[in-house]
Amino acid sequence: MVGSTAPRVSATAILPKPALQRVLDNLCQSGFQLIGPTVRDGAVILDAIRNISELPIGWTLEQKAGSSHLLRTHSTDYFGCPVGPHSWKRYLFPPHFDLLTAHRNSHGWTFEPARDDSPPFAFIGVRSCDLHAISIQDDVFVNGAVSDPHYARRRERAFILAVNCNTAASTCFCTSMKTGPRVLSGFDLALTELPESFVIEIGSEAGSNVLAGVDWQPASAFDLGRVTQIMQRTERQIQRQVTTSDLPQLLYDRIDHPYWDAIAARCLSCANCTLVCPTCFCSTVEDHSDLTGTNTKRTRAWDSCFILDFSHVHGGNSRPTVKSRFRQWMTHKLGAWIDQFGRSGCVGCGRCIAWCPVEIDITEELSTLRSQGAR
Repeated sequence: MVGSTAPRVSATAILPKPALQRVLDNLCQSGFQLIGPTVRDGAVILDAIRNISELPIGWTLEQKAGSSHLLRTHSTDYFGCPVGPHSWKRYLFPPHFDLLTAHRNSHGWTFEPARDDSPPFAFIGVRSCDLHAISIQDDVFVNGAVSDPHYARRRERAFILAVNCNTAASTCFCTSMKTGPRVLSGFDLALTELPESFVIEIGSEAGSNVLAGVDWQPASAFDLGRVTQIMQRTERQIQRQVTTSDLPQLLYDRIDHPYWDAIAARCLSCANCTLVCPTCFCSTVEDHSDLTGTNTKRTRAWDSCFILDFSHVHGGNSRPTVKSRFRQWMTHKLGAWIDQFGRSGCVGCGRCIAWCPVEIDITEELSTLRSQGAR
């Protein structure tokens, strides 16, 4: 079915793989900047793309604790590569963002709120765990008592083309966190990749409109059955498991457990885990002046609870040791976050495991704390 007719919302269609390029073209013509996975400098990152040839076709990531290696494969899958170190939060909640500028002249100071000139983004290839991470950040930045206008503007203009995972990394544990591998909601379009085509679910009017003029057919029961088989196969690949039924109380009961010292002896407090985490939201505000003292810029930048100065307040530091900082991060992520937002701050993506230089594995640390009992 080709032409101006587009599938209705909640319908499921099937389209040949090359037709995805027309979808990307339609998004570009609608004014979106496409952001998707691509290979740069020996890594899979999220960056601006325009063509399906820029996707990591024929590449995969071999991941384990403290290790992530880019490998060539014979696969022709467009989205067969697991998630890399980047998450979508870098486009909704940028690592550095100018808040205002100040200029001094002969009449005094003038202050100007910074302008956000970023285009609307179309996120291509969002996995289920990352969709949940975006939803968690929505709770932090827009669904609370105070809304962050900078995040809200970027979020409300974003188009999400999600992808069901057909391959799991050894570091994934999304099934334990109930965040994947299948996309269930929060998308405009959701793809499942078959060898020769995509099964596509339409999640919004915007998603339906993007398929106008695209070569598509209604998905059959056989097509939907193949999707189910792929999802079942991916779930079986996920071996890492986490028990969550006793959280957050498990961590509260072990707040003074000596095992925290054993973790701290390995932890470098480097903040890698918080930088790659798709839900961490700590930030700081910095003022920068030029050498003349006439131009000043105020910038919001990512920060981390692992950084010593982060916990420094008037009169001292509330978390002066690596032990106290790691305990704060893990207890908040898997415990206090549930009290604060009604759900865990971990989506089981496994990034913190792969990019920890000393191979600290949050799933193993939780399991060890549980096995040693409360102290």
